Amino acid sequence: MPSGVATVPRGCLINGRWLSHGEVSEVHSPFDGSVVGAVHLAKKEDVEAAIQAAVAAFETTRKLGSYQRKAILQKISTRLENRREEFARSIALEAGKPIKTARAEVDRSIFTFSVAAEESTRIGGEYLPLDWQEFTAGRWGLEKRFPIGAIAAITPFNFPLNLVAHKIAPAIAAGCTMVLKPAPQTPQTALMLAEVVEEAGWPAGALNVLPMQNEEAALVVSDDRLKMLSFTGSATVGWQLKAKSGKKRVVLELGGNAGVIIHSDADVDYAVERCVTAGYSYAGQSCISVQRILVHRPIFERFLESFVARVKKLKTGDPLDESTDVGPLIREQDAIRAIAWIERAVQAGARLLTGGSRKGSLVEPTVLTNTTPTMDVNCEEVFAPVKTVEPYDDFTAAIRQINDSRYGLQAGVFTNDVRLLFQAYNELEVGGVIAGDVPTFRIDHMPYGGVKDSGLGREGLRYAIEEMTEPRLLVMNLR
Repeated sequence: MPSGVATVPRGCLINGRWLSHGEVSEVHSPFDGSVVGAVHLAKKEDVEAAIQAAVAAFETTRKLGSYQRKAILQKISTRLENRREEFARSIALEAGKPIKTARAEVDRSIFTFSVAAEESTRIGGEYLPLDWQEFTAGRWGLEKRFPIGAIAAITPFNFPLNLVAHKIAPAIAAGCTMVLKPAPQTPQTALMLAEVVEEAGWPAGALNVLPMQNEEAALVVSDDRLKMLSFTGSATVGWQLKAKSGKKRVVLELGGNAGVIIHSDADVDYAVERCVTAGYSYAGQSCISVQRILVHRPIFERFLESFVARVKKLKTGDPLDESTDVGPLIREQDAIRAIAWIERAVQAGARLLTGGSRKGSLVEPTVLTNTTPTMDVNCEEVFAPVKTVEPYDDFTAAIRQINDSRYGLQAGVFTNDVRLLFQAYNELEVGGVIAGDVPTFRIDHMPYGGVKDSGLGREGLRYAIEEMTEPRLLVMNLR
């Protein structure tokens, strides 16, 4: 095993106890296939025990004062900061994320818990005057938000720390409990975070973490004792889980094929820099990675030449190498699929400007042009370091092209014309429009989520807390 990897399999966390009695599943590096750890998989009876623990612990967490929840969240943030390099290495090993990018994810997670600590004290309410008619004279109301209960959370591999933080942090802030199923490819980072949460004083049973195969997640999804499902992952799986979720509230953060429009009045060099960084960071394995780039024809050739030149300079390789820009895809089968999509596009008339090959799970940073909207590399979520660049003549037509998709997560617009920016804001069918930057931009307290097949509901600390709470009205009759 690589240096620093735990040699003893990690167990499930259930009701404050670490249980190591299930089948052992090895965790493999997506870079070279080496064993980088192991976990005990939860059994069916473990799922039942975790649900019972979460439901019981809610009677404690719902009564905690905001000062108590804030203190716990602050401790988690501080402890993450103290273990920054350890978490970054874990992310690099099991997720294949370049170490410099992994450090940035840890920093985001520190921020996520810090903001959640602040938001835990801002869950307010409203005074309602009710004496608007004669028969309601002397009445007034209070509206206050209450935690919804125990939550089922399912997280993906691509941000094994920060996307787990986006489930746990708002749940703690709201006073909710949780049964968490991390991605089978990256369970160790989530279990390390659970250790930190436990050490910070979150009550036993309030967080339960169950490594298990995706097929067994239905046991958590369908149970009505869990009052909410918060899922981040693929669109196909997310909507299937929603259909099985019963009466519970559902928040889905799903996929996308993020588009960016670059108009002729924009700073071309800056747009190139941002599209390269946002398109190839973590090998494009983010649901808001730049995928479709539409460039105003007057600057198209200049942008394309500069973009391809920059892409060719990216270094692909070992995620633990400080100089690596693009690491592996999470599985070799994903790399095989990405290459197949590239080859199909080329066979149908697309021009391959750079890349287009793979070595194991490493896919060369790829740029295609002369593509059509119906090619897989455009209409589906490629989730790989593969980008398409096409010209447009009319801004309105470019908006229509971005909208011609079953996805609608975020879109970027580079222009200095405020009229065009507001046209894009009014007409783009997405959850967020990023002006002057790429659709990959996200800061963790902003509302984040999509429309159409890209999801349902919003994350971002305050917005996630709203999803995890419900309003309750108190009417006072003083007559």
